[in-house]
Amino acid sequence: MTKRTLAGHQRVKTARKRTAASTRWLERQLNDPYVRRAKAEGYRSRAAYKLIELDERFGLLKGARRVVDLGVAPGGWTQVVRKQLPNAVVVGIDLLPTDPIEGAVLLEMDFMDDAAPGLLTEALGGYADLVLSDMAANTVGHAQTDHLRTMGLVEAGALFAGDILKPGGAFVAKVLAGGADNDLVAMLKRMFTTVKHAKPPASRKESSEWYVIAQGFKGRETGGE
Repeated sequence: MTKRTLAGHQRVKTARKRTAASTRWLERQLNDPYVRRAKAEGYRSRAAYKLIELDERFGLLKGARRVVDLGVAPGGWTQVVRKQLPNAVVVGIDLLPTDPIEGAVLLEMDFMDDAAPGLLTEALGGYADLVLSDMAANTVGHAQTDHLRTMGLVEAGALFAGDILKPGGAFVAKVLAGGADNDLVAMLKRMFTTVKHAKPPASRKESSEWYVIAQGFKGRETGGE
């Protein structure tokens, strides 16, 4: 049950079977303008606006013909790509199930599976212009462990990008507060012309997530590991 205050803020009464934490989460969702906007515009999650804002700043989608979405579920980023690039080939992968998105190929499997890169490459049908990674490791509550696991996914995504991107392509990945570690940044700088960090406005202020944006892939001969 919700109660609207004079200022329009919705407060959620704690139900008998709902914890205080879940009540706070529900209240935050109900009052989040990005959640309301996503519902109104048909996006599956507020995360869609993170990509929209990153694209506005860095021009990620301009001219892209083949795009890979790592960690696609629930599909908000792929929806953005399909809306802005209706003729592009879009391939997504996630361990979690993702409802079909018209015009996109979705693989339900672990990206860390040995077979995953080959299947993504086959479905894409050519070199990619953009590799997106909104993947995040399941947290265990230990900051250092969570950071290492997430950085492991980012590094795996970057290595995949090095195999699938065409020269001039871009790689975008979610990282934690503080950004990518020095070794990863050094690797990306060898692979790409520019490497920057950004926190889009749609990313909640209290969230530890940032994004690393690597653009201008140098090619396998000069940039690969």
